[in-house]
Amino acid sequence: MSIDPVTRPTAPTATRRERLRVLLRERGLDALLVTDLLNVRYLTGFTGSNAALLVSAADTPGTEDRTVIATDGRYLVQVAEQVPDLRAEITRACAPVLLEQSGAGAIGFESHAVTVDQHATWTGVAPALVRAPRLVEGLREVKDESEIDLLRRACAVADAALADLIARGGLRPGRTETEVGRDLEWLMFERGADGISFETIVAAGPNSAVPHHRPTAAVLRSGDFVKIDFGAQVGGYHSDMTRTYVLGTAADWQRDVYDLVARAQAAGRAALTPGAEVASVDAAARTVIDDAGHGELFLHGLGHGVGLEIHEAPGIGALGTGTLLAGAVVTVEPGVYFSGRGGVRIEDTLVVRDQGPELLTLTGKDLTIV
Repeated sequence: MSIDPVTRPTAPTATRRERLRVLLRERGLDALLVTDLLNVRYLTGFTGSNAALLVSAADTPGTEDRTVIATDGRYLVQVAEQVPDLRAEITRACAPVLLEQSGAGAIGFESHAVTVDQHATWTGVAPALVRAPRLVEGLREVKDESEIDLLRRACAVADAALADLIARGGLRPGRTETEVGRDLEWLMFERGADGISFETIVAAGPNSAVPHHRPTAAVLRSGDFVKIDFGAQVGGYHSDMTRTYVLGTAADWQRDVYDLVARAQAAGRAALTPGAEVASVDAAARTVIDDAGHGELFLHGLGHGVGLEIHEAPGIGALGTGTLLAGAVVTVEPGVYFSGRGGVRIEDTLVVRDQGPELLTLTGKDLTIV
């Protein structure tokens, strides 16, 4: 069964498909079979759980006669609503049906997301399959303004939820890490989140020295560092933010380590310029911590891309390769962790811009004693 396209004004997804066609022509590919569902969503707007997309290099904007999406009958209405500008094939066997229609030529496929068994099946239908890993992910690294708007909204939801948590007294001695985390997640939904970006990290006292501690029944106590790493989803796009608080009274060592991480984070943010080597961005923040004699306590990379996934390209770390591109959305999140004692991480989500980074997570970063 096939659903014919409807002529509509050009959508951001159509522009993304045209950017992909440029890559296909450069690589001598006649088409790309897209089976990663997030990439299908990025290129079409379709959010169902079973789909494939065949993007033809021969098509042009407004005349995408050879570019086809496939999904099954559960999504008959949904695909017509979400992807009105492409022909849709309604079938359970999405990829094989699209390959049957692809004709002769070199057909790229997302080899990083395809199983050996799938590939063996598909070669019987289209023998000229060519590995084409992460072409769409490369496009996703640079966000268009519609994506940045969703990321901005996701960050605003997280900011508002955290402010609500603190205003309501939700961060106080006697509560457990799990209670605080679940409250914060619910507040994100109340503020308009479609989902959470990942399981909220609430780490109190010695647990704050564990970079990705999972909340437990550990009780928050006066004098604790409390590290909160969390995010909201809006329209499929993720926010990511970490703030570290002190309950009651801050000791001198806590003020010192917090100040150190804050200075490192500011240096990392300032280094976010188009064309900057990702390793040099990491070094800008890491050098601050190294110079203070705590380099061995900064246990992870400085940041990562954020978008339809919570961790996307580019990776910003000491071993990272490549340069930052204008329009990339990334985190800057240095941390210093004293095992058995406590740790601090401060994280923001930012857009790399020619005129300087745009900060999306607006919750203040001064040392806050709750």
